[in-house]
Amino acid sequence: MNHSLFTISFALFLLMDPVGNIPIYISVLKDVEPKRQRMIIIRELLIALGVIVLFTFIGEYLLEILNVGQETILIAGGIILFIIALKMIFPNGASYGIEGVEKGEPFIVPLAIPLVAGPSVLAAVMIYSHREPTSLLISSICIAWVISTLILFTSPFLKRILGNRGISACERLMGLLLTLMAIQMFLEGITLFQNK
Repeated sequence: MNHSLFTISFALFLLMDPVGNIPIYISVLKDVEPKRQRMIIIRELLIALGVIVLFTFIGEYLLEILNVGQETILIAGGIILFIIALKMIFPNGASYGIEGVEKGEPFIVPLAIPLVAGPSVLAAVMIYSHREPTSLLISSICIAWVISTLILFTSPFLKRILGNRGISACERLMGLLLTLMAIQMFLEGITLFQNK
């Protein structure tokens, strides 16, 4: 099944989870002056974009080196996405990798990696690189990244409007949609395996 630009962009947007990352971005950047915060957000998101695009090009070769078939990728990807979706729906106070981060201005960790260019996004990009044309995948990554950047860039404003409960509700809705996509991916992998 060939995924449309919208479908891949939407999946990557859900995995980047910009709405769920708003409280973390605000917490990590709370000691940085507002003007500098915007510069840091742009820098970190550009680093994340670079890492994601890199995995677009090396993903397929990495899978060939590991001798992993498409059905394996779909089944494993579906399971990983499902676990991530469950964590979005039922958060249990996870720290999202921000423990142990030095005070002051963050660099790469945790804002770029793992919050935006996390394992789930990189795994999804590797899966799609095996199945989709590079131009379609790069376009999808850019669309998801631009929307995520806009959301995170306006994070202080959105936090004031939505509040903690609003952000939590949005993240759970995203988790629910991601659950559906994860199960669909898993079922596609099972079907491919059965038809082998």
